[in-house]
Amino acid sequence: MKLQQLRFLVEVAKSGLNVSQAAERLHTSQPGVSKQVRLLEDELGLDIFVRNGKRVVGITEGGRRILEIAERVLIEADNLRAAGREAARPDAGTLVVATTHTQARYRLPAIIARFRGVYPDVRFILHQGNPVQVAEEVVAGRADLAIATEALDRYPDLVMLPCYQWNRVVVAPKGHSLLEQPVLTLEQLARWPLLSYDSAFTGQSRIHEAFARRELHPDMVLTALDADVIKTYVRLGMGVGIIAAMAFDADQDHDLGVLDAGHLFTSSTTRIAIRRGAYLRRYTYAFIESFASHLDAHTVDLALRGHGEDPGL
Repeated sequence: MKLQQLRFLVEVAKSGLNVSQAAERLHTSQPGVSKQVRLLEDELGLDIFVRNGKRVVGITEGGRRILEIAERVLIEADNLRAAGREAARPDAGTLVVATTHTQARYRLPAIIARFRGVYPDVRFILHQGNPVQVAEEVVAGRADLAIATEALDRYPDLVMLPCYQWNRVVVAPKGHSLLEQPVLTLEQLARWPLLSYDSAFTGQSRIHEAFARRELHPDMVLTALDADVIKTYVRLGMGVGIIAAMAFDADQDHDLGVLDAGHLFTSSTTRIAIRRGAYLRRYTYAFIESFASHLDAHTVDLALRGHGEDPGL
């Protein structure tokens, strides 16, 4: 039995039983994957997959148990390597963080700068994507941490740690009549063309829900992947923007007016997600605590082991 065989097995399952796709992700050949999985089945004395001719069409009951064990073995193999590197060079290595544009653009720059000052020998890699993509980066082992607001709770293989809550503001060109309102209402907002985030991002569903509860049907003329695009088209006069409060910079956005919208929409919670059972390097704990000060190493360890209460905010 080889670790490579376990990797092939797990990747076939993760690829929806598509052996060709698994081979592509593993940078090897489809016949090679099929051969190694067959050899593993022969050694274990059971069929892991159900086949129709040469096609894999299902997973046997015994195969599901084997897959669960194989995933744990691969995680522990990664943990052994990480522990070895920790012992050899505790303050050197690589930290890969997958996150969304809003976090990467507005929340993380100062934190990463401080982290690199303390850990100059750690190679910091940032992967950017939508919430589903960043969650899958961690599930697949391509990233150590995911930071996002949406979608992380869809993945049972991830342990989620709440970091902070935030809400939204409305932006419009200075001089816009909407900015004259002393207290903004949803009815006033719904009279204007609106620009906000794509539905996969940053609590967009909460915006729709707020309008729906009041039986309002605003004209959402543009949805975008990040606040910078939204603000660009607000400046062009396409409508009024709804963005995360952290995405408004009074200096850089001096030509825009802003209204608080926290009373209109339910607040959102940004979380860090870690693959269940993962071994964390010392500097990974330090990065997590720098992002959310209430998440010290003890609190994170309790969450990873499934003990203790939700750390809360």
